[in-house]
Amino acid sequence: MKGKKLSKEEARKRIEELRELINYHNYRYYVLNDPVISDAEYDELFRELQELEEMYPEFITPDSPTQRVGAPIKEGFKPVRHSVPMLSLQDARNEEEIREFDARIKRFLGLPMNALIEYSVEPKYDGLSCEIVYRNGRLEVASTRGDGYVGEDVTPNVKTIKSVPLRLIKSRNLPIPSLLEVRGEVLMSRKDFEELNRELIKRGEKPFANPRNAASGSLRQLDPSVTAKRRLDFVAWGVGLVEGVSFKKHSEVLDALGEWGFKTANPREVVKGIDGVIRFYREMEKKRDDFEYELDGVVVKVNDLELWEKLGTTARSPRYAIAAKFKPRQRTTRVLDVVYQVGRTGTITPVAVLEPVEVGGVIVSRASLHNFDEVERLGVMIGDKVLVQRAGDVIPDIVAVIKEERTGKEKPIRPPEKCPVCGAEVVREGAYYKCVNASCPAKLVQALRHMASRRALDIEGLGEKTARLLVEKGFVKDLADIFYLTKDRLLQLPGFAEKSAENLIKGIEKAKNPPLAKFIYALGIPNVGEYTAGVLAEHFKSWDRFSKASYDELLSIRGIGPETAMSIVKFLREPRNKEMIEKMFRAGVKPQDLKVVEDSPFAGKVVVFTGALSSMTRDEAKEWVERLGGKVSNSVSRKTDLVVVGENPGSKYQRAQQLGVKIIDEEEFLRMLEEGKRALGIEE
Repeated sequence: MKGKKLSKEEARKRIEELRELINYHNYRYYVLNDPVISDAEYDELFRELQELEEMYPEFITPDSPTQRVGAPIKEGFKPVRHSVPMLSLQDARNEEEIREFDARIKRFLGLPMNALIEYSVEPKYDGLSCEIVYRNGRLEVASTRGDGYVGEDVTPNVKTIKSVPLRLIKSRNLPIPSLLEVRGEVLMSRKDFEELNRELIKRGEKPFANPRNAASGSLRQLDPSVTAKRRLDFVAWGVGLVEGVSFKKHSEVLDALGEWGFKTANPREVVKGIDGVIRFYREMEKKRDDFEYELDGVVVKVNDLELWEKLGTTARSPRYAIAAKFKPRQRTTRVLDVVYQVGRTGTITPVAVLEPVEVGGVIVSRASLHNFDEVERLGVMIGDKVLVQRAGDVIPDIVAVIKEERTGKEKPIRPPEKCPVCGAEVVREGAYYKCVNASCPAKLVQALRHMASRRALDIEGLGEKTARLLVEKGFVKDLADIFYLTKDRLLQLPGFAEKSAENLIKGIEKAKNPPLAKFIYALGIPNVGEYTAGVLAEHFKSWDRFSKASYDELLSIRGIGPETAMSIVKFLREPRNKEMIEKMFRAGVKPQDLKVVEDSPFAGKVVVFTGALSSMTRDEAKEWVERLGGKVSNSVSRKTDLVVVGENPGSKYQRAQQLGVKIIDEEEFLRMLEEGKRALGIEE
């Protein structure tokens, strides 16, 4: 009905319909932790209700979703009343609405439109809002946001979160307040969310739709021991009542929270004027995939607390703050069909063909279903309405099936009886169906793509389209044939000109001297991923030693199990594989031995990177550290030797400071890199 002018009676009916819908979705989201629509679609329903109630204020009722913040108290929890209401923030969905927020403040305060208001800006973490009350520095009670006025007592659960101080840390600059109501977000990292879902699926339990729902479901447990087993974090973003300390600016509040022992949003800035806000918003949206936690936008707050008093609040949200939302990464759409893709090992993957929908600024028309166990777990059928999610550049996943929308015309998804590419027989191995034909062209195309990928030999210009053309033309019949290609042959392919052919030949030539780990990974040995390839390279040090590896020796390596050991032995002993690798070597391919570099500044050290590097990619930096005898970890712990800090570092920087781990900047990292290269005898 949006966009159509409604009569008064139609508006009343639509308002009732929207309230019923929103209340249902609130129940699914807050009580069941099982949403069936995306955040963006919920926001659209809510905004439509707000707009209609503004046009017809006579229809506003006290029980309307617009007149409260969150959801009812979950049964089994004791209610806790907030001293100061925990209001939710009004959304801005684009830059135009962010600028309108600035203009609205100026109009309210009677300021000229060219006035520069000081704003505090920070990432908006996608988690569960929580308030923790401290009396004389000791944690007394913790509660969820609830309906904004009354929340749920989750004190025993919050005490299991290691980043929540049970006592405030004494600061040199600030006294411990007699009363401090800290507000923030309970979060679960993407990595821990994936691990939790894998565990739930293994136990036959329903997985969570996203990290926010996982955090909410984990915190709102009646048994705190369940919460304790799940890795939750807490990031403070503000305060309620404070007694014994006063502040003039919101940025001062955040600085104080950091001194008292809390994690706070990072990066955050204080900017003058709305242009600075827009710049920060753009930067964060570009970098959202680099963060350990899901971000769904940027929080913008007037920095001057005196102005907060003047601006005040509405029934639901403060006038001095706004949530500038990023493009949504979850949407609902419909499954139109299912097609089958054949991977480099012959594994046949079902892929859902979707009714095109915009997710995170990209039009999505396909989503991976992974395997037929996943199809069964989701219960997805052709014709189903589904919730799809996209993260980074990865192919979207179907998160949930909205079974309430079924009409009875949906069709089940059946496993293929024949290979969809070559027509050969198909066999089942666990959750997967595989093509038995060793010469299946689809296998070779995918194997070429894998070998040329950035994390393997990094052959620029050798994507799926080129790989497919090379196989179809018969120019490449195994992986080694890539190293025998000539410019003349490439010029016979459609789309290739002199320059593109020359560039691909140069890329292939450059790939002939890879680090040992990358070469092992590039071969596509079953069960040998990037990490395992690194473990193997570190153990064997040379291709010659690795190629003679026995089952027993492989099994003695930490992290190599029986299945992986057998896969490696079978691959290395297979005559066609041995011939293919020898053929590569005859073409000039020579994987680099892993030298022990005792004089390297990275030798034996565990290194962690945080923030963006300007001189190289994170993968390149990781490769150099490992080549120079170090190990790269994704998390900071007491075993970490060195943290390299780039532009806009994340929470790892704060963690390193807390643990007293040595921190260096990019300039110092590059100096150490040069020293290590000299020790290895590398001249560039």
